[in-house]
Amino acid sequence: MTVIAKAASSPSGLTRGRALLLTAALVAGLSACNRDREPAPPAPATPGETAAVTPADAAAPMAFERKTPWADVRLTLPDAIKPQTDLHAGLYAEEVRLLRQFVEGAQGELTEAGADTDRPKYEKTITVTAAAETGKLFSLKRVDFDYSGGAHPNTLTSGILWDKALKRRLGLADLLRKDADLTVLDEALCSAINTARRARVPDSASISLGGRPGATCPRAADTPFVLAPGTVPGKAGGLIFLINPYQVGPGVEGGYEIALPASGFRSLLAIAYADDFSGQLLKSGDVTPMIVPRALPSAA
Repeated sequence: MTVIAKAASSPSGLTRGRALLLTAALVAGLSACNRDREPAPPAPATPGETAAVTPADAAAPMAFERKTPWADVRLTLPDAIKPQTDLHAGLYAEEVRLLRQFVEGAQGELTEAGADTDRPKYEKTITVTAAAETGKLFSLKRVDFDYSGGAHPNTLTSGILWDKALKRRLGLADLLRKDADLTVLDEALCSAINTARRARVPDSASISLGGRPGATCPRAADTPFVLAPGTVPGKAGGLIFLINPYQVGPGVEGGYEIALPASGFRSLLAIAYADDFSGQLLKSGDVTPMIVPRALPSAA
């Protein structure tokens, strides 16, 4: 400011011109300083990449798909998940991360030295569907189709149980009393599995709890499950346990979905969730959906 005042008092037009130049330079310098204090603009997203989703962001996408020379991957989520924004965002991010890792692994395996160039590319498809919903609970079924070479693809089924108020995932132990003896539930599940196996393969040998390797019934606490819809709206009629291929018999048998009524384990339910179960199952025992086998992916 001192320089500018002196320049302005000079009668010389040349001096006044220099003052104007000095003023412009000072303004430009101050503007540059201010720009240094401003936050940097966000970096542009990498093409083909999806930004990480947090609960504060806009709704997470409902699907993800990527096709590469090494693998095709796809995720599909149900519309019913939209109100559960925390679950939606977390599950989408988790599954997309898994699919990206699968693509990276496929690229490494299919491009390694000496790899057969005629091998078909890999494929992974994760499909999540709504199973049932109660006042406190939201249940999803997750089906993971995976082809990573070999003679045939594999399909694994699991469940996701969400407490809508607490905004956290639950396991079977959370639904039951801490002192619950699961023997009755284990025995009911084992009996229903044997009945389902005999209906599918009449000459199949029975399996039992604690039996020899390859002929053992799974424990309820170690088996994925979903809520089973029942005759009372807004209530679960029981649980559907998801038995994957090879778990209780030869792979040719496939997997089993076994529905057990809540009436058989009502005394085991924790007080916090007892009111979420009521009525009867729409169908009990083997409720495995009919699945049409998928062909192997063709070579790229």
